[in-house]
Amino acid sequence: MTMPPKPPAIGARRPRLAVHKFSSCDGCQLSLLNAGESLLALAERVDIVHFAEAGIVDEHAEADIALVEGSISTPEEQTRIQAVRSRSRWILSIGACATAGGPQALRNLGDSADWIASVYRRPDWISALPASSAIGAHVPVELELPGCPVSTEQVLAALTSLLAGAAPLTEQDKVCLECKRRGQVCVLVTKGEPCLGPVTVTGCGALCPGLGRDCYGCYGPAENPEVATLAERFGDLGLDAHAVARRFMYQQSGAQPFHRAARDWRQRARPAAPPAPGAESGAAPGPQPDGSTDSHD
Repeated sequence: MTMPPKPPAIGARRPRLAVHKFSSCDGCQLSLLNAGESLLALAERVDIVHFAEAGIVDEHAEADIALVEGSISTPEEQTRIQAVRSRSRWILSIGACATAGGPQALRNLGDSADWIASVYRRPDWISALPASSAIGAHVPVELELPGCPVSTEQVLAALTSLLAGAAPLTEQDKVCLECKRRGQVCVLVTKGEPCLGPVTVTGCGALCPGLGRDCYGCYGPAENPEVATLAERFGDLGLDAHAVARRFMYQQSGAQPFHRAARDWRQRARPAAPPAPGAESGAAPGPQPDGSTDSHD
């Protein structure tokens, strides 16, 4: 994971902050709203020029820092993110949708047109791109903060660093290390749960393992994740190919390591194609172009 560049000098005026939404459930914006008094303290240090969820609407405002939630799923969003980029000095993409395409990236595993036709009575009324993709696939992004939803503490810490003129620190440890720091028992080893902790970056505080549940990978793949090895381990635990694939088809299915695992294990789950006529063992000899017959001798 590369360190983000040093933030630009803003000068004597108060920095301008914008919060933009694309294809998403608004959960990451709500994480910021739920900051309560910390958000009020932030508002004393910045001018919030656009944050529709908080009732401040000016999507064309120039901003020093733009928080962007959601994936790019439509042609209109593809155009709009370019405009946001041109008006923002720093972009932070926040949450699984903005950093990896989100749950809607599940459609990337199939044919988007077929999927839309199976859901909507008038698919010709639906304007959608063939795939749901991360903000960083369309414009340069200075910092990505994953999670579903993103961690309120991480967003506030990143903004605090930027306002101090320092590059924000990013999480690089895996959930497994977070479990060890908290003294939590490994659910993969002790309970045989198909936990994604060994390949997922921390940031959630190892919430699910702390409750005795397996990690669902909400924060996405960590650095150098051994996803293929973990998937094989899930198979050893007794999960069939469909179940192994599903472990990587949650909020972060669009992240490439998880996307590849889901694709590969879905292919394993498909029934083998029937043999061609005459190809079965012991089949009768067939005619050849020269008039002779096949012989197994």
